[in-house]
Amino acid sequence: MPKKIIIILPLIFVIFILLYYWHGLNTPFVASGESKNFIINKGEGVKLIAKNLREADLIKSNLIFELYVWLNNKQAEFKAGEYILSTSLNIKEIAEILTRGFAVNKDIRLNMPEGLTITEINERIKKSGFKFGDDFINLADKSIGNWKLSATKPDFLNDAPDNADLEGFLFPDTYLFFNDATAEDVIDKMLQNFELKVTEDMRRDIKTQGKSIYEIIIMASIIQKEANIDETGKGGNEEAGIISGIFWDRLKFGQALQSDATLSYIFTDKNPQHTLEETQIDSPYNTYKYKGLPLGPIGNPGLEAIKAAIYPVKTEYNYFLNKLDSGAAVFSQTYEEHLRNKAKYLK
Repeated sequence: MPKKIIIILPLIFVIFILLYYWHGLNTPFVASGESKNFIINKGEGVKLIAKNLREADLIKSNLIFELYVWLNNKQAEFKAGEYILSTSLNIKEIAEILTRGFAVNKDIRLNMPEGLTITEINERIKKSGFKFGDDFINLADKSIGNWKLSATKPDFLNDAPDNADLEGFLFPDTYLFFNDATAEDVIDKMLQNFELKVTEDMRRDIKTQGKSIYEIIIMASIIQKEANIDETGKGGNEEAGIISGIFWDRLKFGQALQSDATLSYIFTDKNPQHTLEETQIDSPYNTYKYKGLPLGPIGNPGLEAIKAAIYPVKTEYNYFLNKLDSGAAVFSQTYEEHLRNKAKYLK
């Protein structure tokens, strides 16, 4: 190979890399701007920030963002806070905003763990410094068929019955608000978060299975409690898919779900097991007395529980219980084995 070609080929490659970097650095995600909230939590590094920006559809390349930050020695300059970023910004502009700390000044932080009910969320809201009293529960408890919010009703509520409320769709997360935020602002932000987290691919898979989003959210709310998934979305993740498989099989074969979590919703308790008398209460949420899914969700599930409801794990297990000491699930194939586990772990 002639010497000229040997020299030119690496040069062309370098030029190509530089052009790719320059283009990625200066090209926005889309030309038309859409404002999005973006949060940097304390302690988050460049790699995680880049990943979150990419997942929020604010940048096209994690690598170019990270490279720009490192080349400009900005890796220690990111400021924690909530930002409003436009999809029309390029990587340089986004990095400048995040490292100069142009965060939105918000006064109220609302931490909403996974699995809370509307009533429990309302109690947290009332202790968080908002000025709107019980407006939240008055709106969230309204039937969606009688939509009172100024924002358009989200499409994901279309297959829920008209008499359903927003239980199950108020997505658990940490939220930041101005101290003059209204109950509508809070609800709207939670519904927007649900729409963002429950992706189009997930909704497509639900439809392919012949299920509705509402059915999935009901199941997810039960799994959330039964699998003991904690407020970070962890804890019972490995068990959640197996429990989901058991519950969907029970529905498939016309069996009652027999979930103590649904009884806890009725009695507003946290008991891992209930008395025989309690299992006979006449309620559409009683999955011991009535077959099928309960009337509606029993809480507001997180993403892992929702994923478990959509993607159940097929096993040979038919029964499970939760240990009284740790809450960990113990699975069994036969009823006899299940009875032995009850004698061992629930006494």
